[in-house]
Parts: sequence; C-alpha cells; structure tokens
Amino acid sequence: MCLYDPNPEDVLPRIAAAIQKRFENLPVDAGAVVAQPSPHTLRGAETNFYADAKEQQFDITMFGQKVHVVATPVQYTWNYGDGTVFGPQPSMGGPLPQDRWGEKTRTSHAYGATGDFEVVLTSSFRGTYSVNDGPPLPIPGEGQFSAAPETISVWRSITRNYADDCNVNPNGQGCPGS
Repeated sequence: MCLYDPNPEDVLPRIAAAIQKRFENLPVDAGAVVAQPSPHTLRGAETNFYADAKEQQFDITMFGQKVHVVATPVQYTWNYGDGTVFGPQPSMGGPLPQDRWGEKTRTSHAYGATGDFEVVLTSSFRGTYSVNDGPPLPIPGEGQFSAAPETISVWRSITRNYADDCNVNPNGQGCPGS
C-alpha cells in the first residue's frame, strides 16, 4: 500500500529560514576597527578608518545533519560616534603609509569637534552552507555583526606664527623662556 499526502508541505522555505536564523546567531567576528592615526587625531583632519574582517568557516549540526557554513564579509557600515554614519557600502578601506595620513579615503572621516568618540563597525556577511559535504548553497539574506567599539580622541591644534628671531631677541614671543 502506498501512502502519500495529497497536499505535501514544501519544507525548503522552512529549512532556509532555520539556516538563516542559525547563521545570524553564529559567533561571526565582525572584524576590528583600525584608525590612522590612532588613538589620537586632529579636528578637521581626515582620519583613515578601515576594517580588518575575514571570511570565516563553521561546522554545526542542524536537523541531525553535519552543516558546513562559510561567512564572507560583503558590506560595511561605519558609525563614527559623532552622529555620522557611512554605509552600508562594499569597501572595507585599507591602510595608508604613515607619510600619507590625513588623506581623504573612501572610509575616512573628519571630525568637526574635539572629544572622545566611539567608532563602531557593522559588517554584513553573506553565507553559504553545505549539508554532509554536499555542494555549497547560498544562505538567504545577510547577517549583521558589530565589532567592538574603538575609541578615538580628537584633539585640536593651534598654530601661531611669530616674526621674532629667538637668536636676535631671546625674549621675543614664542621663544623658549619667554
């Protein structure tokens, strides 16, 4: 005797939803916030920020099956701590040589005020999964993961020009000891 359900349930959407939910709860490392210069920068100067995020792999068990998950960073959102948010956008940024610090980059930010600001990076990851060493399948949607905040101290600088030559007038304004 053959038994069948005349209205079978399509379980694929339910499985996909469960995998998406599990993916969003994996201990994915969002990466680290890196600032140049750091931990101090100047008001009005470009501070280069970039993410140090990497692809990650996880082996989990779902529905009694061995599931391999690969999480790949694809987008980044920067909250610079002063009310400015940039992203989501695909560039994680990158380091600059020290002699180029202060240049505008895709992910740099110039602070308009002094103080300490908490910079938060939120990385969006896309995932794939394979069941029992099968072919990789895309996980629907993306997972959002936030990095630990990085504190940046914004200082101001004052420049003064003096006409006195300290060798000629050692008591002139700006000379040592005046």
